[in-house]
Amino acid sequence: MDALLLAIYAFFVWFIFIKKKWLPWNTTSQVIVVIIPVVALTILILLLNVFAPSSSDVRVLKYVVNIVPQVKGKVIEVPVEPNRLVKKGQVLFKIDPTPYQLAVKSLEAQLASAQGTSRELDEQLVGATGKVNEAQGAVVQAAARTTEVSAKTELARMRVGQNRELVATGAGSKFDLEQAEANLKELEGTLANARAVETQARAAEVQARAGERQIRQRIGAVSGGEYAQVAQVRAQLENARWELEQTTVLAPADGYAINVQLRPGTMTAAFPITPALTFVEEEFQVVALYSQNELHQVAPGNDAEISLITNPGDVIKAKVDSIIWAQGQGQSQMSTALPTTGAQAPPPNKFPVKLIIDPKHKDLFLAAGARGDVAIYTDHMHAIHILRMVLIRITAKTNYLVLKLH
Repeated sequence: MDALLLAIYAFFVWFIFIKKKWLPWNTTSQVIVVIIPVVALTILILLLNVFAPSSSDVRVLKYVVNIVPQVKGKVIEVPVEPNRLVKKGQVLFKIDPTPYQLAVKSLEAQLASAQGTSRELDEQLVGATGKVNEAQGAVVQAAARTTEVSAKTELARMRVGQNRELVATGAGSKFDLEQAEANLKELEGTLANARAVETQARAAEVQARAGERQIRQRIGAVSGGEYAQVAQVRAQLENARWELEQTTVLAPADGYAINVQLRPGTMTAAFPITPALTFVEEEFQVVALYSQNELHQVAPGNDAEISLITNPGDVIKAKVDSIIWAQGQGQSQMSTALPTTGAQAPPPNKFPVKLIIDPKHKDLFLAAGARGDVAIYTDHMHAIHILRMVLIRITAKTNYLVLKLH
């Protein structure tokens, strides 16, 4: 662009001073003719670098996902083709599902057994409750019998006392006294037996209550509205089904499987250090790197134009999304050592500017790692933006040139 401006300027100098001779071509005019373009171009370039800054380091970045299976096993199928567009949810590869299918079937059987056991506990609780009620009835009956016999015994004991008094005064019969004593002994034996029966009934009630309490404790272990054993087996079954699903590995997004070395028969495992394959998402970011003093006029929303080497002739419209005001030299490493300044300070790093590509270029393929030039047009000095637009278009055209000697 500078050469073009100088050529236009030289044409007018030739036309005015040489062709038409409207002005004299002497030492003074020659000095002025030389100074004007030098000063003008210097001012123009300085203004252009501030109000329409450019960078020769714009990069296309894409997310890279290392595909690591969640389960281990032998690969039985790899239907994905390397370096071909894959849609989200398409199958990348499959792992032998046989051991995981067997695990699911085994846990399904265990779940059915646990559910049967839970129903048995319900039935046992009903039986245990019946036994408690039965034992309580027996206790009530035995206690009533004991009370009845105890009353009769007290009455017999009172009659024995009365007969003794009558016999002592000579008014009573000795036979009646002996009969009363015999009845008392019989009733005392019956009372002892009734008390023994009541004790046994109460012991049976305690045992029945203990059995009922034990069953209730087993039933009372509940998780998520289910018996603990059933909930535990169900959780194991859900995990087994999830692992079975993980034997089919799907694409996490639209993108490309790069350098697919995976083949049927290969053993793979859930080990992050050794991914099964590398997947590059189709979604991308465009970042331009600028020197630290070039961005004080740049603001989010500014228009931008990009020329990538991989897309010669194309000028891609974009807008500034944000400036990432951070880079490595702004971070202090955690260390007990003192900072090292050295004889020569490290060169200042650049700040990245994130760009958003215009939606009209949504169908344009941008390769991961593509580089090129970018120009940002700020909200000031719009008149000189045209020069930067011309420069970026010239750069786009020169990208067609392959400059090598062989």
